[in-house]
Amino acid sequence: MASPKDSATRHIQDCKDRIAAHEPEIRAFAAYDADLVQDATTGGSRLPLSGLTIGVKDIIDALPYPTSSGSPLYSGRMPAKDAAAVAQLRAAGGVVMGKTVTTEFAFFTPGPTRNPHDTDRTPGGSSSGSAAAVAAGFIDAGLGSQTAASITRPASYCGVVGFKPSFGCYSLAGVGGLAPSFDTLGLLARDVTTAAAVHAVLASPLPSSPVASPVRPVRIGLCRTPWWPKAEQATHAAMAGAAQAFSAVVAVEEIDLSAFADGARLHAEIMAFEAAQTLATELRTQPDGLSPVLASMLQAGMKTDRADHCRNLRQAADLRDRIAGLFDRYDLLLAPAAPGEAPQGLGATGDPVFSRLWSLLHLPTITLPGFTGPAGMPVGIQLLAAINEDERLLGHALWAEQLLPARPLPPCFARASTAQPVA
Repeated sequence: MASPKDSATRHIQDCKDRIAAHEPEIRAFAAYDADLVQDATTGGSRLPLSGLTIGVKDIIDALPYPTSSGSPLYSGRMPAKDAAAVAQLRAAGGVVMGKTVTTEFAFFTPGPTRNPHDTDRTPGGSSSGSAAAVAAGFIDAGLGSQTAASITRPASYCGVVGFKPSFGCYSLAGVGGLAPSFDTLGLLARDVTTAAAVHAVLASPLPSSPVASPVRPVRIGLCRTPWWPKAEQATHAAMAGAAQAFSAVVAVEEIDLSAFADGARLHAEIMAFEAAQTLATELRTQPDGLSPVLASMLQAGMKTDRADHCRNLRQAADLRDRIAGLFDRYDLLLAPAAPGEAPQGLGATGDPVFSRLWSLLHLPTITLPGFTGPAGMPVGIQLLAAINEDERLLGHALWAEQLLPARPLPPCFARASTAQPVA
């Protein structure tokens, strides 16, 4: 019988072999060195994440790699030390495989990563590399971040689990920011169990016991959201399928969110104002080094005055108070994760419309895979819980995962090589 260390080493080698075979096509990594991964396999086998392979989004510091933030302005920039989250994962036995591609400053301008299910389609953004690497079987989990929809949308497009915890749940030390009112560190993973294991390491100064038991909700609120007209048939079908599966077991009631229709606008304006503050120096001194779409957003943010920004912040706080009342009745909310399947082409990362409100409200959210659209591409659904009810959400997600179809696997992810690491 193989020892835990041998099993972990074999699993890491499987990931490396898959990277060697398919990374030239998928292009999920901004920086990867197989020899450095080998050096990392010497950790103890009794740690909570022993042998778990991890990708780190390239706005997050992880030595010995540079942090370029998807921008030529910061190409080759070396950090002084690991980000706090990376240090936590390494201490728990996680094996950093490399830095994963992000969009420019974690905004919309795409990097080179392709969707493993169809390399002519976007993987989404801005946690594109982490989502694609998980989907392709290069890593077990990838660190990502969400300011608008940067975990939820790529999770849906790539057919993986995407977990954005409550705002402020994980340390942002060593993580490049864009809009402080919304920036949230999160993760992408192959399943909810893996997401729960990583969360148990990142959510406290010392690792805690991960959520391991499914928690059946009493009542689920079905939120089509005010932007439902933007949903494609693939998302209509995914929402209907999830609601049908859940309603066979628990009560599912439709919720009218028309009172929150201003949420997307508020999010976009607050984000633009704060991004203009964050990148003011780059816009002033190196405007030619910024993409047109990013520069346009920053210039729009510059036009918002302080009084209007403060008014927007007050309105956002009011909406957070309103949404809290829903959770007196509902344990869980079910909502669309993306408009539909990943769009064709690599020039854009898709529409964030179905996550802007939830990012504004600071709620924890988890995207679950299982459905596919007419082109055979993944389509996820989104579950949300009350602020700081992250562990309850993970328990509900373990329950929901059992009722949904198995996640689709892309051609490059051979079913025969999905052995789990042994902790």
